[in-house]
Amino acid sequence: MDQLIPWSSLFGGMLLGVAAVLLLLFTGKIAGISGIINGVVMPKSGETLWRVVFLVGMMIGGLVAIAYLGIDNPADSLTINSTNLWVYAIAGLLVGLGAYLGNGCTSGHGICGIGRLSKRSIVATVIFMAIAGITVFIRLHIL
Repeated sequence: MDQLIPWSSLFGGMLLGVAAVLLLLFTGKIAGISGIINGVVMPKSGETLWRVVFLVGMMIGGLVAIAYLGIDNPADSLTINSTNLWVYAIAGLLVGLGAYLGNGCTSGHGICGIGRLSKRSIVATVIFMAIAGITVFIRLHIL
């Protein structure tokens, strides 16, 4: 299985790119997950159905990968107890706040924005990745 990791990552990245291009080509919409979720939570008229279909398709794709492609279920490696459940909840809220403040997430800025050569998206993605690197460093070497 370890030998498949680079290939499955490459294949997954290609699928993300194809999905983003198809969504943009056929609907004119950007495949930014935080924006898609935001549109489901705070719907605009006529904008909800495609967003729900997109999100359901993402979930089905993950389930297919786990069930039929031999991809490990990431939830199997989590040990969730009441202590780290709060940590996950706070982390999720912070990620959501960051996506809101950054006017998008890594899928919208990193995949779609950079693909369209958006300077704003390039800067946002560099900041996202720098903060992620700092966070990992602090988590592994300081805490």
